[in-house]
Amino acid sequence: MSTKAVAAQTKLELAMTLRRGESLLVTLAIPVGILVFFGKVNRLSSVSGDPVDFLVPGVLSLAVMASAMVSLGIATGFERRYGVLKRLGSTPLSRGGLLAAKTLNVVVIETLQVIVIVATGSALGWHLDGAIVPAIGLLLLGTIAFAGIGMFLAGTLRAEANLALANALFLVLMFLGGMAYPLAKLPDAIESIARLLPAAALAECVRAVLNHHAFPVGSFVVLLVWAISAPLAAARWFKWEEA
Repeated sequence: MSTKAVAAQTKLELAMTLRRGESLLVTLAIPVGILVFFGKVNRLSSVSGDPVDFLVPGVLSLAVMASAMVSLGIATGFERRYGVLKRLGSTPLSRGGLLAAKTLNVVVIETLQVIVIVATGSALGWHLDGAIVPAIGLLLLGTIAFAGIGMFLAGTLRAEANLALANALFLVLMFLGGMAYPLAKLPDAIESIARLLPAAALAECVRAVLNHHAFPVGSFVVLLVWAISAPLAAARWFKWEEA
């Protein structure tokens, strides 16, 4: 795998991502908007302490889901639809190089998201005093899980179906992820289901390490299972061309 080829493709992937207005809306505007809205309206009366301490870890998790699942998955689906993946896979870049470039692109976008979200949270009164290194590790683990989901959808569905399902799944996981309000506010049956999903698992783990809470081992196990099974499913069933 040529390092120069991967670097060049990563630069191209990043440029294309930044030119897609809908991608920027999902990856930056929505997470920041949720942080500002819920941080200002103070609807988290059931949360002990400053609501921003609850919100920032959840919004960081939301940003990972937006980049790794929605933005990456939808873009890959349309590249597959128009034969871009097939053509790139036959170049000296190789398919492995293409996947590496896409992964690096997601990491760069997520780094930008973290900077913007942390800056916004700080403006709202949030202070970073938790375990930042474990939090970064958890966000990377969440990236693997959500990228696996996004690539699975992109590689098995037609582009239009992938677009609709990825956006619908984003909305469902956003509301069931405990990212902007506590999971305990959900009905008991729905809360039990939500805790088995990667969004809630990631948000709960990141929140615990950043706020010095007891680490939720059960949530970590759920996240780890998704981080293993989703990429494996994508690798097993991904088709480089639409039928």
